[in-house]
Amino acid sequence: MNFGTAIATGFQKYSDFTGKASRSEFWWFQLFLVLVSIGASALWDALGALWFVATIVPYLAIGVRRLRDGGFPWGLIFIGLVPIIGTVVMIVLWTQPSKVEAAE
Repeated sequence: MNFGTAIATGFQKYSDFTGKASRSEFWWFQLFLVLVSIGASALWDALGALWFVATIVPYLAIGVRRLRDGGFPWGLIFIGLVPIIGTVVMIVLWTQPSKVEAAE
């Protein structure tokens, strides 16, 4: 999946917590979110905060779909709430290859 397709898919499925998301779809969408966040915050801090609030649901949805594609249960998304270590664990889980028999 290319950059543009990943962005379109991420927003088309902005509240779809079912199904799966490939690694390329997930990481391209994350890159887009980070780049726009940096740009919005550089223009105006409140704009960066607004962007964060506007994209939290698509971020969580694609994160859950990526966990399912990697064969992990969706509930592991809550590990990300643990400061620093949670972020590292989530990155490791999100980088795992797709599983044929992924956990639902």
